[in-house]
Amino acid sequence: MTGSTVEAGPTGGGRPRWLLPTAIVAVPAVVAGVVIAVSSGKPAASATVTVSQTACGQGFTTPEPGQQVFQMHNTGSQTSEVYLINPTTNAVYGEVEGIAPGTTRALTATIGGGDYAWRCVPTSGSAVTSATVHVSGGTAVPAVIPLAAADLDAPLAQYKAYVDAGLATLVPETQKIAADLHGGDLAAARTDWLTAHLEYSSLGAAYGTFEDFDKAINGRADGLPLGVQDPAFSGFHRLEYGLWHGQSAQSLAPVADKLVTDAAGLRKAFPTQAFDPTDLPLRTHEILENTLQFELTADTDEGSGTNLATAQANLAGTGELLDVLRPLISKRSPALLTTVDADMSRVQALLAAQHTAGVDAGAAARAERPGDPQRRRRPAPGRPLTHPRPA
Repeated sequence: MTGSTVEAGPTGGGRPRWLLPTAIVAVPAVVAGVVIAVSSGKPAASATVTVSQTACGQGFTTPEPGQQVFQMHNTGSQTSEVYLINPTTNAVYGEVEGIAPGTTRALTATIGGGDYAWRCVPTSGSAVTSATVHVSGGTAVPAVIPLAAADLDAPLAQYKAYVDAGLATLVPETQKIAADLHGGDLAAARTDWLTAHLEYSSLGAAYGTFEDFDKAINGRADGLPLGVQDPAFSGFHRLEYGLWHGQSAQSLAPVADKLVTDAAGLRKAFPTQAFDPTDLPLRTHEILENTLQFELTADTDEGSGTNLATAQANLAGTGELLDVLRPLISKRSPALLTTVDADMSRVQALLAAQHTAGVDAGAAARAERPGDPQRRRRPAPGRPLTHPRPA
């Protein structure tokens, strides 16, 4: 084909500046509902299309509507990605990544009426777009509108401002726990522990968001040689264990002091911590992944019985992330937002119902788990889930 155009080159990580993965515009757990390049019809015979910086899209003739299989053959000298796009909107109908020189990969796409072109993106150098072909007939097919990296700048700034404000609240809350313990008031320390822990749990600390600070502030005893007795066990859960297992205020005061230091250190470091904007949507679903794994199973319970309160805080953090991404998602899949909002409301209602009943189902699950060395006693009927269990 002739008429190819050269686009801006890829970013330092190899991903072109004009396109980011589809997962960045929706919660990955539900983005699978957005189907690209699929059809129940039988694919048409394969056509071989070249991929290279000098011959992008050669062999691409006007296809018939319906499902097509294209054999993408890299005739260039660099490993490349290739996208089937609408050249006017940059909407993507199909893609194949990592096509090595001299190799061929199949790309299946559903073709409807409209304009189509190929975009070849080598590992280094400039992206090249083929000439456009127009397909007549056929119905509209779903596509993904790409997202420029800069489109995530505003959501990331909003999320960081939310976290920074939360950390500003967290530090004095941890100081209250330390003051309670230095004053010998264990009852006040338990109450203030819950307040501070829920604040931290609403900030969206999932999969290394806060780097090593999260382990120090909210790490579990799992994997430590001495378990809950290990000197490396610190932070909220170490305090929780002590506060609900009869340890003295004097012995727990140094643990609280370290928590204050770590929380203040995180607040100072957070504005300069590296954060890939494309990770922002990933965090949105990973928070609730952690909730499923650690809170609803009571895996993190060290005696307080407040796992469902933590789950509520996690849900609030997820909602904040969804809100900053909402304008981007609504342009691409308004129906997806409707589904996610309904599901979030349903989870909130389920948690609220447990609150009213006063039963922390996560802790109850642990109490029923046979042979569990960390099994706690069943939560007392009538105790609100946001109130810690009496020591």
